[in-house]
Amino acid sequence: MMNLSNNKKTKQNKTINPDMQMSIFEHLEELRYRAIKAIIFFIITTGISFTYVNEISFLLKQPAIGVKFLQLAPGEYFFSSIKISSYTGLIISSPFIIYQIVLFVLPGLTVKETKFFLPILISSILLFFIGIYFSYTILIPAALHFFINYGSNIVEPFWSFEQYFDFILILLISTGLAFQIPIIQVIIGLVGLISSKQMMDSWKYVVLLSTVISAILTPSTDPFTQLFLSSAILILYFTGVCILIVLNK
Repeated sequence: MMNLSNNKKTKQNKTINPDMQMSIFEHLEELRYRAIKAIIFFIITTGISFTYVNEISFLLKQPAIGVKFLQLAPGEYFFSSIKISSYTGLIISSPFIIYQIVLFVLPGLTVKETKFFLPILISSILLFFIGIYFSYTILIPAALHFFINYGSNIVEPFWSFEQYFDFILILLISTGLAFQIPIIQVIIGLVGLISSKQMMDSWKYVVLLSTVISAILTPSTDPFTQLFLSSAILILYFTGVCILIVLNK
């Protein structure tokens, strides 16, 4: 019985590819190979995004209803186009970049570790894009509605093209990162640092912390955007707690 138990544990602790024994130089070569592929893919997606930058810009400015944009400096739209293309290329290529990281890390993981690693990774990617969609459809329109209507009888909404897109891009990416909260919770719970009961008991501090995080992540100062984001953070937090309860952690 002891031998059968030990054999079972040994099988669980085996790596995905136990025959792959690599030296430090081979690991570095593998890392370089994966990094080059990721960089090339990022450059390609950025180049394609630049060719369609007018369409992307048109899509990003849709929430700003009734606003006229100005080019306040020579080359402002050109440099903004490069920035928009780079961010778009990074967002589009991020799944491929993460895939390359997975291919580099996966051979060294055990079967048991892989069962947790892959679902967490896929969930992280999905939550990031859900966060971007949430920001584009809810947070950004709410923030822009506040800014456009505030003082509309005093000033006309003529905005800088570059500053507007800085606002949009920061809010999109920060919201996508904020949606990683359940992933962080699950990792912490699986490691055993904090239990689901401890997380639930700390809900008062989480409410305060979500308000602070939303104030930091949102580039605007209006309370509506911060309220939407803090509410989303709380929902994500308690979702993470529920997942850990299901996992008995």
